[in-house]
Amino acid sequence: MDFIDKIHELAARIPNQIEHIQTEEATKNALVLPFIAALGYNVFDPTEVVPEFTADVGTKKGEKVDYAVLMDENPIILFECKWCGANLDNEHSSQLYRYFSVTDGRFGVLTNGIIYRFYSDLEKPNKMDEKPFFELNLLDIDESLVEELKKFTKSSFDLDDILTTASELKYTKE
Repeated sequence: MDFIDKIHELAARIPNQIEHIQTEEATKNALVLPFIAALGYNVFDPTEVVPEFTADVGTKKGEKVDYAVLMDENPIILFECKWCGANLDNEHSSQLYRYFSVTDGRFGVLTNGIIYRFYSDLEKPNKMDEKPFFELNLLDIDESLVEELKKFTKSSFDLDDILTTASELKYTKE
């Protein structure tokens, strides 16, 4: 199955599941973990995907990002998840912002399992940009964006390539 088919399959399941998803935890299980798995990462392997990844901030201990995707034991993508009914425009990315600055991850994703907002540190190193460089809505899929998303798959992940694309997408969007 091609990557785009996996994404369409995930999207097709949402209308049947959404009314049964009442919590953030249910959103993670039904929508976010299958999304991470579609990217080719083994969500059952803690050397690849770590739930509740510790991202302590200064004196604030016990801070945890919902998921960290690892490569060579280092976080490459951080996922901060909200309930699928949450409006991400009302959800501040401040939690993700804090986690981002204390890890080696270069990409942060704020999601409600339907909309995925991808952030990086294009403006200042190790400081998450205020605006996402890329957004994917599984209920309104833009085919060209799926090609960009494919760069985040385990088999295609190339940090420099994604950062170049992220920069282009960010400035094209503005």
